[in-house]
Amino acid sequence: MSTTTRSRLRLVVVQALVFSLFATLFVRLYYLQVIGGESYQAQAADQSVRDIVVQPQRGLIVDDQGRPLVANRTSWVISVDRTLLGKLEERQRTELVRRVSVVVDAEPEDVEARLVTCGDLGSVRDVCWNGSPYQPVPVATDVPKSVALRVLEQPEDYPGVLAEQQSVRSYPRPFGVNLAHVLGYLSPVTEDEFDLAAERDDRSLNGASVVGRAGVEKQYDEWLRGLPGYRRVAVDSMGRVLGDDSVVESTPGDTLVTSIDAKVQSVVERQLAERIKVQRATVDPVTGRRYEADSGAAVVLDARTGRVVAMASQPTYDPDVWTGGISESELARLYSEEAGTPLLSRATQGQFAPGSTWKPFMTAGALTNGYTTDTALACSSGFQVGNRVFKNYESGAYGSIGFAKALEVSCNTFFYRIGYDFWQRFGSDPADLGAKDPLVQEAKDFGFGSRTGIDLPGEAPGRIADRRWKQAYYESQKDYYCGIADKPQTDGTSDFVYRFSREFCLEGNLYRAGDAVNFSIGQGDTIVTPLQLARAYGALANGGTLWAPTVAKALVSPDGTVLRRLAPRKVAEVDVPQKYLDYIDGALQNVSRVGTMAWKLGGFPLDDVTVRAKTGSAEVYGKQSTGWVASYTEDYVVVMMISQGGTGSGSTGDGIRAIWEALYGIEGETVRPARAAIPGTVSPARLPQFLDDGSIMPPAVGE
Repeated sequence: MSTTTRSRLRLVVVQALVFSLFATLFVRLYYLQVIGGESYQAQAADQSVRDIVVQPQRGLIVDDQGRPLVANRTSWVISVDRTLLGKLEERQRTELVRRVSVVVDAEPEDVEARLVTCGDLGSVRDVCWNGSPYQPVPVATDVPKSVALRVLEQPEDYPGVLAEQQSVRSYPRPFGVNLAHVLGYLSPVTEDEFDLAAERDDRSLNGASVVGRAGVEKQYDEWLRGLPGYRRVAVDSMGRVLGDDSVVESTPGDTLVTSIDAKVQSVVERQLAERIKVQRATVDPVTGRRYEADSGAAVVLDARTGRVVAMASQPTYDPDVWTGGISESELARLYSEEAGTPLLSRATQGQFAPGSTWKPFMTAGALTNGYTTDTALACSSGFQVGNRVFKNYESGAYGSIGFAKALEVSCNTFFYRIGYDFWQRFGSDPADLGAKDPLVQEAKDFGFGSRTGIDLPGEAPGRIADRRWKQAYYESQKDYYCGIADKPQTDGTSDFVYRFSREFCLEGNLYRAGDAVNFSIGQGDTIVTPLQLARAYGALANGGTLWAPTVAKALVSPDGTVLRRLAPRKVAEVDVPQKYLDYIDGALQNVSRVGTMAWKLGGFPLDDVTVRAKTGSAEVYGKQSTGWVASYTEDYVVVMMISQGGTGSGSTGDGIRAIWEALYGIEGETVRPARAAIPGTVSPARLPQFLDDGSIMPPAVGE
């Protein structure tokens, strides 16, 4: 083949290759621009448009008169746009994070931790970002306005850093109320909660949401949180916002109307705190040192419905510490035993021996199981069971008396005899788990040993220390105590612990006569919450109805529409004849007039406001006595207790009186209904008025 022919052949091959390349390019361009054009056009648009979540304003929480207990305020929030941050050089990125950390007063590593998406390598649980990857990430909330203005006025120093105002919780504190344990608090949504919400297609939660963690904030979180909105914005290639594309408005949360009355609540909180303060300065005649008065609680219920009018617990905390994030030191204090574990609500979660406040229910159990109102038993200074003498308070003796007098003077030995009698008749075999026990059954009928059903999370059940409980406790602890008993006593084990371990190992499951007599006066291993005791006294006040205590009355939409009314819920009727309830009622009136509470009610107009009361002083091994007063009228139940505070009337009597004076407008010996804390003296049946302009007014007059 000649040279010319070979050259022409090569040219043809090259031309063919060039043509095929152009043909391939043409086909590809045709596919991209014609066949797949719409898809790619949409993707390109998505890269220039972002959805930013607009957080809703959380619903209000108001009292029975419409006073705001929890509201909202605006807070400056510093956020970082990670898209723009990712386009910076490493050195520039590090410098920007450093600047942000300085301006928000945080460590650079803390800022970095907040910028990591949850689930990614290096993410820290409850700190990482679990929201949209296209949304600026909040790195500091509730910052001073001066900090926000510094970021806004120097955008060249803080590229991709935003300072915006958001809504956060505020606490108006009408009449100075705290109410922390009832209201609860908020904290950021967790990764698990966010994932679960995504699975359920729950649009009310997003990565920047806060969630109720306690109190009514948790119980009614789904109603209070509202629905987030979305702002679609156009951005340039550097991620800078060019303008809004579209907006879907957020929906504010619903308002929660409660049965709490802020004016009564303020009196209850103030009296509880004052009584604890006084007792801490008072010397305990038994131990010779000042009372510890380490905690306390007070509850006011509407006797007719079980609604919670006021509820206080000490120690308490400032709910504002959670706003904008809580520090590690503050969180540690809230859980600290040294600080008294302020997060624990003593009213619903604290469990204490009820002492003599238990006796009205033991009276009901005795009267419905063979005893009569004519029964007379010895109120001696002591009562011997086996080789132990169970004594009366200060070894007092009153001769042969009936139930009414026994309640009036709070005679222990009178009730010891009843407990011992039932034990002998029905359960003298200490190993018989199924033995009948009328007093235990009566306590259970009044709701003790189980949760009341209040609409607050975390309620404690209390404990009825009957035969089955003792057997279960023995089985759970016998290996531990038998382990001590089986070994020779060492220097590290006290004589008491060693002897107790040996006895427990041998017969710790047996329900003996001593257990029965202790139970009859609210001592031993039986424990109750202040709310349980208040609810049971409510049944004495209203003729035998046990209500599930409720805090919420209604949920109202932002436009004022009542979405849901939460009616009082009846749990049970106590099977005690009305004649016996009336008999107990009369005896408790005498406790206030001439009995153990009379010295605290001198000059109180009992003929106009008939207060029934029962005092109690529960002995706790290794501690000072827990003081109780439980009281009621036809309208309300008022209970107050102080742990390690001394006798019931001595520690809480003045506080109980002050609360009753506030409830009925009592000044000296005169009742002035117009000055009662609640207009009309009794809790309103109607809801506050929600006006068209958004304001909330008290319930209409005449209800």
